[in-house]
Parts: sequence; structure tokens; C-alpha cells
Amino acid sequence: MKRTTWRSVALGLLLALAGLRATAQATSCPPAPVIPGAQQIQAAQRSARDHGFLWRISKDGRTSHLYGTLHVGKLDWAFPGPLLREALAQADALAVEVDLTDPAVAQAMVASAAQRAALPNALQLRLRRQIAAACLDEATLAALHPLMQAITLTVLAARWEGLDAGYAQEIVLGLAARAKPMPIIALETAQAQLALLVPDDEAQQQRLLDQMLEQLEQGRVRPVMRRLAAVWAEGRIGELEDYAQWCDCADTAQDRAFLAQLNDARNLPMAERIDALHQDGRRLLVAVGALHMTGEQGLPRLLAARGYRVERLRPPAPP
Repeated sequence: MKRTTWRSVALGLLLALAGLRATAQATSCPPAPVIPGAQQIQAAQRSARDHGFLWRISKDGRTSHLYGTLHVGKLDWAFPGPLLREALAQADALAVEVDLTDPAVAQAMVASAAQRAALPNALQLRLRRQIAAACLDEATLAALHPLMQAITLTVLAARWEGLDAGYAQEIVLGLAARAKPMPIIALETAQAQLALLVPDDEAQQQRLLDQMLEQLEQGRVRPVMRRLAAVWAEGRIGELEDYAQWCDCADTAQDRAFLAQLNDARNLPMAERIDALHQDGRRLLVAVGALHMTGEQGLPRLLAARGYRVERLRPPAPP
């Protein structure tokens, strides 16, 4: 890809991170994202190497790629390594869960998440305490459903581990696609994703909120984030396959059913959409959350069952 394209990506990252600055900078606050300078960005481009999980899928004389992403990241991961860069160069469209680089999509997600919910006083107080612990003004999240507020707080907790949503691979690749330019195809709608994250049943909403707040209160979010980031960065697919065993999120049958609904149940419709786009002549780079690549219902296995040749691509071992 041309140098000017990656300069555009770097500018987009700067703008994204600038909008994510913390409202307070006390030592007890999660670290705000550091806005990198030109030299830091150039160094990150020069030293870029492959992270995450990449597959080549081939059928009917065409090749596409699957890329399992992490929804947070850091500057060192922001620019694609050689294998991912080549996959992007070969593609004529980028397929993502939802296009987070489209302002209209972002607005739709906020609008869809703006659901009021009455909470018991105890839950409301705990939520307010976590908002204060993240050094946010309550007004910042007030328009969001309480569950979406808790999810936002969970993502912000990753900043303690040097991880930020502004460096998520979907954003980086989306900016690159727009700079190329290349079509970006959404495999899902923002409304469908939010319907999964915020169940209709009010009792289930409160149970999920209680669990997320408990994980934040007891400091259990950061160790899981730290391990997930290491597993992703080092491409340890076997450990990712066992995510339910160590995520502290699937201890009961009800939890495991919700995790399956949140992850596995979405894979078949996505596989069908990917297959249809590929058969329509598209050469895709499909970038979706890495957990969608795991298990018997993971995208690599589902597409292999549809007649694709599926090959895992791995970077050479460091010298």
C-alpha cells in the first residue's frame, strides 16, 4: 500500500485517540491514550509485524482472507505486518462486523443503545461508583443503557494494561480501506449487535450488570484483558479455543448459553454472508473478533464445510 495511504491512517488514528482523552488525570484514573508523535508513528510503521489470527480461504479460483481481531490495541499493533498487509493488498473489499469508521454507524449505535432502564438503587449506586473510578462524568454515559455503560467501563479498564479501543484492528483496517479507497461491507447491523448485548428480559439485564460490576469491583477485568491480549498478540489459537475456561464469564449454564448466543450463534449468518460475497466475485479481507474463529462453529470450520480450502497463515518465528 502506498505510503500516503498509511499517512492517512495515522492521521485517522490521531483523531480517534484525541476524542478518547480522559476527563481527569488523577493518578487513580485509567491512563489516557497517549497521542503519538510523527516519529513514534513512523517507528511503528517500520517495525510492524503480524499479530492475531489470519487464514487464507480459497474457492472457485478466488482467494479471500479471515482475520481474527482484538477490539482493543496499542500503537505497536496499529500497523499491519507483512502477511496482513499482503492480504489487504489482495482484497477488493473489507468485511467487518460493523463499520466503526462510519460516523453514521457510530451515531446509530449510540441511538440504539440509548435505552432507559430502571435500576434498583443498589445497582445504580455501584454503577455510579465505577463511573467515578474511571474518572468520567456521569453525563458522559447517561444516554446509554446501563449495560452499555458497564461494557464501556470494562473496555476503559483495559487502559491500565496499555490497551485502547482507538487502536482496535477494525478501526485501523477501516481507515486503511477508506484511504485506499476500498468498499467496507458490514456483515451485521449495529442494531442486531446491540440487541444481543442488551437482552429484552429485565431480570437478565440486571444479572449481567451485576456480574460486570462485580468483575470491575473485584479487579478481575484487567487480568483477563491482559491474558486475552497476550494470547491474541502471540497467535496462541489453542489457548483462545479454551477461552470459556479462563474468561471468568462462563461459570454457570446460563452464562455459557449467553456466551454461545453472543458468539457462536452469530457465526453461521456471517459465514453465509461471506460465502455469498465470495461467490459474487469478491476477494475479501474479513476482519471480525477472534473468538468468532474458534470452536466447531468458528468461521474457518464453517467455511471449510462449504468447500473452502482453509489455511492458517503464521509469521516466521523470530530469529
